Amino acid sequence: MKTLEERLDDEKLISEFEGHRDFEKGSWHYWLIAAIAFSWSLFQLYMVIEPGNSAHARAIHLAFGLALAFSMHAMSKSPKLQLTITWYDFGIMIVGITAVLYQWYAYKDLAMRSGAWTQTDIIVGVTTILVVLEASRRVMGLPLMVVAMVFLAYDYFGPYLPDMIAHKGASLNKIVGQMVLTTEGIFGVPLGVSASFVFLFVLFGALLDRAGAGEYFIKLAYTILGRYDGGPAKAAVAASGMFGMISGSSIANTVTVGTFTIPLMKRLGFSSHKAAAVETAASVNGQLMPPIMGAAAFIMAEFLGLDYTDIVFAAFIPAFTCYIALFYIVHLEAKKNGLKGEDPNILGRVWPIFIHGIHYLIPIFFLIYTLVVLRQSAQSAAFSAIMFLMIIMLVQKPLKALIHQEKVTLSLFVEGLADIGHGMVNGGKNMVSVAIATAVAGIIVGSVTLTGIGLVLAEVIDNLANGYILGVLFLTAFVSLVLGMGLPTTANYIVMAALTAPIIMDLAGSNGYLIPALAAHMFVFYFGILADDTPPVGMAAYAAAAVAKSDPIITGIQAFIYDIRTGILPFMFFFNNELLLIGGVDANDPNDPSKWIWITNPFEIALIFGGAIFGMFAFTSATQSFILTKINNIERILLIVVIPFLMLPKLMAAKLGLPSYYFAYVIGFTLYGLIYFGQRVKYKKQQLALA
Repeated sequence: MKTLEERLDDEKLISEFEGHRDFEKGSWHYWLIAAIAFSWSLFQLYMVIEPGNSAHARAIHLAFGLALAFSMHAMSKSPKLQLTITWYDFGIMIVGITAVLYQWYAYKDLAMRSGAWTQTDIIVGVTTILVVLEASRRVMGLPLMVVAMVFLAYDYFGPYLPDMIAHKGASLNKIVGQMVLTTEGIFGVPLGVSASFVFLFVLFGALLDRAGAGEYFIKLAYTILGRYDGGPAKAAVAASGMFGMISGSSIANTVTVGTFTIPLMKRLGFSSHKAAAVETAASVNGQLMPPIMGAAAFIMAEFLGLDYTDIVFAAFIPAFTCYIALFYIVHLEAKKNGLKGEDPNILGRVWPIFIHGIHYLIPIFFLIYTLVVLRQSAQSAAFSAIMFLMIIMLVQKPLKALIHQEKVTLSLFVEGLADIGHGMVNGGKNMVSVAIATAVAGIIVGSVTLTGIGLVLAEVIDNLANGYILGVLFLTAFVSLVLGMGLPTTANYIVMAALTAPIIMDLAGSNGYLIPALAAHMFVFYFGILADDTPPVGMAAYAAAAVAKSDPIITGIQAFIYDIRTGILPFMFFFNNELLLIGGVDANDPNDPSKWIWITNPFEIALIFGGAIFGMFAFTSATQSFILTKINNIERILLIVVIPFLMLPKLMAAKLGLPSYYFAYVIGFTLYGLIYFGQRVKYKKQQLALA
């Protein structure tokens, strides 16, 4: 397990890559930030017990986010400004909080004079926009702020633009009203989701990590998998998947797990950039893992009018297919390079380690049970899980002392309370980027509604793609990756969901494809996540490279190569909605979730899952040029042929005129079996030749 010093080093590294100040414990700056973050967590828990006006909750939520943004993030990267919170940081913070809280204390008046804004309303609105943009620049850099400013400029200068993208324009009053004084912009749906239940899930993850679950997952994965070929790399994949369920941050996942797994991978023969790339790919994909898939998944549920459990259900097969394929990549890398596992004698026994931390699994299963079985709301389920987890954190140390027949003292309970406090502080800190990103993304969503740019963009993309749905998808994927180089996953998803998801739906329909809206939204969600390891700006790759002491660009390229499998999946579930466990939609309204036909037959689910796994194995072997031994070009072509038969069986059955799509599965599995059998024969001959 990591020592306190190692945990502090991890936190410093995370601070460095996330760009915020890291004040020494004991300084007034440290305690001020801790007090704000703790109060924010307390407020969010109180809002579940005593729910109030949602507009008030959003305003206070953003006020806390701004307070932490300006206290944790300096105006520039100047070393001098990193050492203290300046008077102008406090000045901007107070102005921003006052402007944002105007939504709270003038709520009734604003509702009464909707559209007939006063001069004070406009001044406060402009101030709010400027402060939120500056907070975005500090927390996430220039890209998101620049994108929002481009949309604001488009709103105002619409009449002066080329005919293809021109519109009648909007006055300053109308823009400010849309962006600030109503719930169409900054205080819209994305911020509402952040304020209502995203915070609770982030807080749950922070508390679980503080309790020791993160280290437990790493140790358990290493003990179980370390002995196999390429064991530490397989442990990195498993640990990152488990940690990703509670983290929601690619960088935090990379640093926390990578500081343990990357040195182990290097010691057993992985090159520095490949060790870092494995950890990057595994950590980035952590945001795909149910039951906690990052803030974007919650916003997706709100946009689509779905229960969050439906998002989790739909994400199950793609997420696990993605991770199992990464295991396979690591396995092939180990086989190709003759990389063995750790000595089992130094790993320890699995069962004692599993039992030692089994209590960390209880709140996770409790959360899944309340979400999936009891069908509680995401907010209620998360709150119940947090309360349950706090009880565990309070009693775990006294119970361990009791089991080991040691004296149970009051200090052990105090330590538990301190851990709860630290977890609540970390939860608040972790939410800053989400709160600010959702607020700024609200400007973009508001602009789309105000100007109708979605219709304009649909025409542009349709012309560029020449009406072909594949062209539309490739363009959307490319734009998502480019935007994602500078935007956090949440903001990237919101922008793409507002701009391109409706376009995908419209053009899919005109091309004869009836797809649920969820497929289009998951498409952009996946590519937004992929941007975290896309060179030249993939921040997760930079974090892993820092740990591995490798070149970040080479690391990013290698991680992207490993993650191509993740980029293939969205195309597959777009053309085969059954990968999302959706068997059909209403032809008249594919956007209506109440009319989607969900697949619940266990046999069907097992067949779809099996086809996805082996289809992805075929893709992985084709790109890695290896199964049991190096493949030849004929085997590569046959593997590529296998992929659509196993992952797009109904489409292949329709194209080839097969009597049933089950025949497509039979053809796919038979081909894969023949290729594998041929590899076994070739491998045995090689072994005999070496004997």
